[in-house]
Amino acid sequence: MGGQAWACYGFSRSFPRKRESSIICLWVPASAGTNGIIWAKDLMSETILNLRGLKCPLPALKARKALTRVAPGDFLILECTDPLASIDIPNLLRETGDALEESRQDDGVLIFRIRKA
Repeated sequence: MGGQAWACYGFSRSFPRKRESSIICLWVPASAGTNGIIWAKDLMSETILNLRGLKCPLPALKARKALTRVAPGDFLILECTDPLASIDIPNLLRETGDALEESRQDDGVLIFRIRKA
């Protein structure tokens, strides 16, 4: 690998009725001058928001609130079971200006990967 490595960090925090998890991975070249130290403030993170079981309009409202807590460039992953979220979330992002990087469905769960603008 020539002195290069993946550095991954994970953490989670629990709040009443929801759980947020973050996994941060970064490819670190030997020339980065980090001496083995990677500061979390220099990394982008992914926050996972479990919105399963919530019905319209709650997934979009909670997504809007969560986007206010995400730093620009970071990702927010939404997991929804409400079929109307496939309409509401893209409309929300058109309003906020954030980018929908990925949208898919796995076993009845709609998953949206959003990059904060």
